[in-house]
Amino acid sequence: MVKRILSALVGAPLLLVLTWLGGWYLSIAVVILALLGLKEFLQIGQKAGLVNKLWPAVVYSILWLAIFLLGRTEWMLPLAIIWFMLTFGSYALRYPNQSLASSTYYFLALIYPVFLFTYLYSLREIGVSWCFLVFLLVWLTDTGAFFVGNTLGKRKLAPKVSPNKTVEGAVGGLVTALVCGFVFWLITKQATLPAILVLSLLTSIASQIGDLFESALKRTAGVKDSGRLIPGHGGILDRFDSFLFALPLVFFSINLGLVG
Repeated sequence: MVKRILSALVGAPLLLVLTWLGGWYLSIAVVILALLGLKEFLQIGQKAGLVNKLWPAVVYSILWLAIFLLGRTEWMLPLAIIWFMLTFGSYALRYPNQSLASSTYYFLALIYPVFLFTYLYSLREIGVSWCFLVFLLVWLTDTGAFFVGNTLGKRKLAPKVSPNKTVEGAVGGLVTALVCGFVFWLITKQATLPAILVLSLLTSIASQIGDLFESALKRTAGVKDSGRLIPGHGGILDRFDSFLFALPLVFFSINLGLVG
């Protein structure tokens, strides 16, 4: 717990400062986080028996991130579609020597730890306050779920994925997120209160799903943590799994005019 708190005291302010600065500071940080997350994701795939060759996903992800750094966002979706055709085309050509599960995992190597990380930068382009809202919603959802679950938790939420998580804890996380959204609205007066509350609720749900998804990946590979980079927290995916689901949800909610 001491290591976990100390890591948070260093990592959280650093993330907030880089997000506040934005620009190249944040884009470089996003690339580093994405590549570290990709490394962990592929290592999990190796241990689960789903990944043999690492270099195709690594090379293509580096290409994709280079396009991101150059600001050529119009190329990002076409490149993702090409990656889709390459991974599943390989499955079609090599069947039955290559499984559908393996091809799907290769495809997710670009989407999950790489593409989804870039939404931190995209959301920062809309406004730094929205990024801070996501950070608070994710952190407070996790905190609320932890304390309520430890105090009142009885019914298991997903026992085969994360035995310690409870339905009561999940509800506690949702309530905490709603309070956070209400305070955010009081301070910023951005959007309408109902819109912010709905966004907070959905972001909290996405956050908890992201956490469970990464836990399921680790269960598949039989590992406790995705890595050992962050003392007390594990790897990059362990620390950012909830953000990877929450960031795009908030980005599209604002970009599509549902909030803002």
